Amino acid sequence: MLKIAHIINPVKVKDTSDLFFAQPITFETMRRAKEFAKDKVQVSLFSAQFAEDADYAPGFFTCTPHLERSALDLGRFQKKRKLPLLKDILDRLYRAGDADYFIYTNADIGLQPYFYSALAGFTAAGYDAFVINRRTLSDRFKKVAEIPLIYAEAGEVHIGHDCFVFKREAYPRFKLGNVCIGVRLVGRVLLWNLMAYAKKFEEFKDLHMTFHIGRNKPWKNPGFADYDKLNEAEAIKVLGELNREQDFINMLKKNHPGYLTAVNLQAFD
Repeated sequence: MLKIAHIINPVKVKDTSDLFFAQPITFETMRRAKEFAKDKVQVSLFSAQFAEDADYAPGFFTCTPHLERSALDLGRFQKKRKLPLLKDILDRLYRAGDADYFIYTNADIGLQPYFYSALAGFTAAGYDAFVINRRTLSDRFKKVAEIPLIYAEAGEVHIGHDCFVFKREAYPRFKLGNVCIGVRLVGRVLLWNLMAYAKKFEEFKDLHMTFHIGRNKPWKNPGFADYDKLNEAEAIKVLGELNREQDFINMLKKNHPGYLTAVNLQAFD
C-alpha cells in the first residue's frame, strides 16, 4: 500500500485573521480525505509548530518536535513576524515519516475528500514530484459545518503554488536555504527543487483537488517587504546551488521561463 506523509504548520491566530476560520476547515478536510483513502493509501498527518502553538492541531495529527528558529533569527525587520523556515518544517517530516511520498501544503489549503486517492493514481502513472494548484473559493465560508457546500463550489483557477508532493528519497538532495513561509518565493524555491530532482515532474493547473477560501493576498502587504527581501536573497542562493549542480537556469529559461520571474538573474551574469 502506498504510504504518504503530509505536514502543515498550524498557528494560533486572532479571530481577525483569515487563518482563524480556514485552519479548522483544513484540519477536518485532511481527516476526511485520509479516511476516504484508507483502503488504498496509508496516510500520516504531521504538524510542525512553535511551542506556543503545540495544542492547536487536533489529536489526529502527530506533532513533530517544536520549531526553534524563525525569520526573526535571520535579520531585523520593521514588523516582527515569527515565520518558520521551510527547511525546518520539512526536516521534521523527513525525520518523522518513512512514507514513500511527502506532502507539504499551507495551513489554509483544504482538500477534496478524494485528494489522497487521486495522488495514488498520479504516483502509479510514474510522477515522482508534482504540484497541484488550488481552486479559489468565495470568502463566505467560515465554518466546518459548511464543508459539504465548500466541496460543491467549483471556484476559480489560481496560478500560485501551495501544494507540493515529492518522493521521500529525493529530499536529502534539496537545496532550501533559509526561505521562510508566509511570504513571496517560498513556493518557488520548493518548486525548483521538485523540478530539479524529479524524473517525471508535473504542475497540475486545473484540478478540483485543493481549495483556498477567499482572495486575500497578505503576502503582498508592503509592510512585509523586508521579509520578501530575505526570501529573494535566499532564493538566489538556492538557484545558484541548483545551477552549479545541473545548469538549472538554462533549463528553466528553455522550458519554463515563467518560473524565473521575480528573481534577480543579474546575480548570475
